[in-house]
Amino acid sequence: MSNELALVMSQLEHTKRIDKKKLIEAIQAALSSAAKKVYGAGQEVDVEFDEINYEFRAFYLKEVVEKVDDNSTQITLAKARELDPDAELGGVIKVRIPNEQFGRIAAQTAKQVIVQRVQDAERQSVFDQFKEKEGDLITGSILRYEGRNVIVSLGDAEALMPVKEQVPREHYTTGERMKLLVLEVRKTLKGPAIIVSRAHPGLVRKLFELEVPEIYDGAVKIENVAREAGARTKIAVRSMGDDRIDAVGACVGVKGIRVQNIVDEIHGEKVDIVRWDEDPHNYLSNALSPAKIARIVFHPEVPSAEVIVPNDQLSLAIGKKGQNARLAARLTGIKIDIKNEEQYTLEERARMDAHFQVVTGESQEGPVAAPSAEAILKTDEEKAAAPPDEIDEGAVTGEVPESVEIVKDEAGLPVIPPSADVHAESAEGGGNE
Repeated sequence: MSNELALVMSQLEHTKRIDKKKLIEAIQAALSSAAKKVYGAGQEVDVEFDEINYEFRAFYLKEVVEKVDDNSTQITLAKARELDPDAELGGVIKVRIPNEQFGRIAAQTAKQVIVQRVQDAERQSVFDQFKEKEGDLITGSILRYEGRNVIVSLGDAEALMPVKEQVPREHYTTGERMKLLVLEVRKTLKGPAIIVSRAHPGLVRKLFELEVPEIYDGAVKIENVAREAGARTKIAVRSMGDDRIDAVGACVGVKGIRVQNIVDEIHGEKVDIVRWDEDPHNYLSNALSPAKIARIVFHPEVPSAEVIVPNDQLSLAIGKKGQNARLAARLTGIKIDIKNEEQYTLEERARMDAHFQVVTGESQEGPVAAPSAEAILKTDEEKAAAPPDEIDEGAVTGEVPESVEIVKDEAGLPVIPPSADVHAESAEGGGNE
């Protein structure tokens, strides 16, 4: 019996990865529960394990008294000394429970308890095992689809890859092996739930740590990763301490072999390796590569930046459906507004005009608009129709004077009538004469 028990415990320890101490505790709890089935719930039971002989012994505990009131929990001093010569009044003595007394029902109870405890221990072991790997890479094989979710086999457990953690371009086939990122491990009523991902930026980060020894050693550091799964990833790297190490070159590898291995693992997704820089101008320019940058205007209070590019570089800087600009903004943490030089010049001119209006006060009062010809004519017609006493003397009405009849002489030449001043002089002269 002892050999069989030792073999079973050894198999459980290795196949289920259950600690030996937890197995012993499970069996002790099962025997204690079985004994209480026989002797009652109020009976105190103690179960010991003999590691030498691989044997469990069950005892019920009794108090040593002069007069017994409860046979299940008390024993007289005389009977106690038959079992243990050193027994004293007020002490507690252990009475061995023969295995035959457990019976069929007690054995069934013990079996149920052992199975439950073993399952609990197995679940806890799986949880502890994968909880330590949270945020790390793991290799798994595709088992099946459940709805739109993918079930992945990790050997000792099954993991779930939800739709949002799948790469849109990837198609998963049963039995296919691939690397995944352990995103989260949590306890549920059915056991540990393991969530894995193929779309998380951390997957690319861990692939670089696995592929590039300089990153693993700490000579090169990954500052940030921005990813649109299935399309493009930008990763910013820098050298730590030793300027002789080219961070970008270390990640690319000889003839691009290192980065190519990573691209193959993520099924052809494009990867841009960006050199990190303390100067935000240089860092942002590197992040927007391969586009060429003319100049950058920063607004630290937002923080944001206006990026001015040559006219022929605008579409390259923005990228397909804005992808290059989005990834650069995520990588640097700066809100980016990309403009070409022509657009920026027009906006600068408009800003200067607006500033000039503010300075001259025109922005508050508004510019004085010249009256239109239609408005002038309408005003003239109203004044012409108005009574004479309503028109101010000396006001310029803008009326067109009535045409004067031209008198011609016999030769057909116009006769210019004398002015009013000439008539006045003639009258004065006649009076003097």
